[in-house]
Amino acid sequence: QVQLVESGGGLVKAGGSLRLSCAASGLTFSSSTMGWFRQAPGKEREFVAAINWSGSSTNYAYSVKGRFTISRDNAKNTVYLQMNSLKPEDTAVYYCAASRVPVGAPPAQRLYDYWGQGTQVTVSS
Repeated sequence: QVQLVESGGGLVKAGGSLRLSCAASGLTFSSSTMGWFRQAPGKEREFVAAINWSGSSTNYAYSVKGRFTISRDNAKNTVYLQMNSLKPEDTAVYYCAASRVPVGAPPAQRLYDYWGQGTQVTVSS
């Protein structure tokens, strides 16, 4: 059974930083595309960042480019999202997602097969 468990969320002031982690089990992590998505209250879930199986290719939403960094450690079956210069509009539940097959680093949610339960990130002004 595939499990994706996010951690690292919390409350931070604008301009601060957080690092999210997603520990994966039950899948061949080293060949899986991994992604981060978020859903703010009253809004649809949106793409944040993605990384291919080797870490050689990444993709970011325009709103986070230059502030967020996605990375992975295949030895630890973990993907990370380093979030710097946080803004109140980054407040959302952040979800980790995995694709069963290597598909590059796409933003399309339909390409991801497994999802975590999410971790809350709240940025105060």
